[in-house]
Amino acid sequence: MLTPKNTVIGFIGIGVMGKSMAEHLMTAGYSMVVTSRTKEKAEALLNKGAQWAETAKEVAEKATVIITMVGYPKDVEEVYFGENGLIPNGRIGSYLIDMTTSAPSLAVKIYEEAKKRGIQALDAPVSGGDVGAREAKLSIMVGGEKEAFEAVRVLLEHLGTNIVYQGRAGSGQHTKMSNQIAIASNMIGVCEAIIYAEKAGLNSENVLKSITAGAAGSWSLSNLVPRMLKGNFEPGFYIKHFIKDMKIAIDEAEHMGMDVPGLSLAKSLYEQLVEKGEENSGTQALYKYWQN
Repeated sequence: MLTPKNTVIGFIGIGVMGKSMAEHLMTAGYSMVVTSRTKEKAEALLNKGAQWAETAKEVAEKATVIITMVGYPKDVEEVYFGENGLIPNGRIGSYLIDMTTSAPSLAVKIYEEAKKRGIQALDAPVSGGDVGAREAKLSIMVGGEKEAFEAVRVLLEHLGTNIVYQGRAGSGQHTKMSNQIAIASNMIGVCEAIIYAEKAGLNSENVLKSITAGAAGSWSLSNLVPRMLKGNFEPGFYIKHFIKDMKIAIDEAEHMGMDVPGLSLAKSLYEQLVEKGEENSGTQALYKYWQN
């Protein structure tokens, strides 16, 4: 069993969500080694006792379980397969858990190459945004070998409340694509509903009280519309990362011969926001499409 006494956790990617996730594991008593592009982002963790590593290689040499939460598939590729990457430098018997939303095909590649070196790899993307990470209430979707999942589950339980094993390598990422497809079209509906209410002269907060409790209720409606109404477009999840996810989902759908018109529309709307400089805003900034 992976206990605080026999486990050193490495965490790569101390961003909006990664910082909270690493902090929960430290609170549970686990030793932590961290690295990120910007050391300043890890200062709070370092002040609480985490060790700093200059490279992924250094993390791989010190940790028995390594969690990655980086930005794009190209970042995942570099962290895992680069000269200073996790797989070339990982310890036999260690566990690699990629919680980045990335390409299913890359998850399979990581699993296969890690296994050749006696390392277990899981793809375990999450949903729940900054709030879910902060409150340790993430949904975690896991692909890989069942035995490896059961071994690390004790760690994942410090990060989320809805932890589901989905199947072989890549299954976690495919599940996350399903999640993002559902969110994409829902975000359009959420924004249109609120803009409609405003144009009808209604009190948006009162409208929200009514529709969140009915059949229209959704996580985005309950958690992101209040931010929209306050003019808070700070990222719980960046637009630039959401567009990355939508591109992956569209590519995967094309490979399966599937048309995704709702997803394609959402992607085009968000790309228009990026052209106006909103790439680092939260996904709730889709509201601005109608304002503009």
